[in-house]
Amino acid sequence: MNNEQLTIDMRTSLSGITLQNPIIPASGCFGFGHEFREFYDINILGSFSFKGTTLEPRFGNELPRVAECAAGMLNSVGLQNPGINAVVDGMLPYLTEHFHQPLIANISGFSLEEYVACCEKISASEHASIIELNISCPNVHGGGMAFGSTAECAAQVTAACKKVSTKPLYVKLSPNVTDITEIAKACEAAGADGLSLINTLLGMRIDLKTRKPIMANKMGGLSGPAIFPVALRMVYQVYQSVKIPIMGMGGVSSARDVIEMMLAGATAVQVGAANLVNPYACKEIIEQLPEEMDKLGITSLSEVIGGAHC
Repeated sequence: MNNEQLTIDMRTSLSGITLQNPIIPASGCFGFGHEFREFYDINILGSFSFKGTTLEPRFGNELPRVAECAAGMLNSVGLQNPGINAVVDGMLPYLTEHFHQPLIANISGFSLEEYVACCEKISASEHASIIELNISCPNVHGGGMAFGSTAECAAQVTAACKKVSTKPLYVKLSPNVTDITEIAKACEAAGADGLSLINTLLGMRIDLKTRKPIMANKMGGLSGPAIFPVALRMVYQVYQSVKIPIMGMGGVSSARDVIEMMLAGATAVQVGAANLVNPYACKEIIEQLPEEMDKLGITSLSEVIGGAHC
């Protein structure tokens, strides 16, 4: 590192909430942080998005629900979680005894009423700073189509949750749509304070011996380095289409990926599958960021947000 370059500012801000750095483990890849505390002090993180939580406890999908593939993995876990009451009343108070940075609450639902109920419950908790609304779930009252698959449905659930949310509301978008910018604009118009993108891409694997899909659910979400160029493209497009901040994610596994994602328009960057391969992934990225910034002549990360659009 250049010894003359000592002042490195990795801070960023989401809806007025300052993060000491932009690195956020993504929901579903970091649990509630307890396991990772055994590896390093998780307080070095900017934040983390805890395990996707629904109104009622869920076991998730049948096994097997994970499959390997080149440059990534497929999962069909199915939102296994203990339910919103257990999370808010038990897990979050314990978690925040050990984690002292802003916390992101990822919530899901299978009806509009479920989303609203989860938002109300998490809004009443002092332990979460931002709500991340996962709208990739199938709407049981809408024929099974995911809430985030159309601009109309995305706007409907965003508006309903915004009415009861006392915390910044970030909507997590699915890439499995025709035009993600239309969904993003609909969420912004409905009151979203920010956006998270992208969620996993739909994929599958087939066992050549049994000639049947490997996962019990047949299909699952593809994550890992393979999807990084797609995620980067979508963050770039959405940044051009909205005025609200973006948490970018999808295949991020290095400090250079983080800077590239921020140049595309991300204000903060979530790291997902990399944590499952290497539990030190986020720690190493945070440690590597100052050196990469110095190499690229960057003194403040916040100044590069959207820099690729100049």
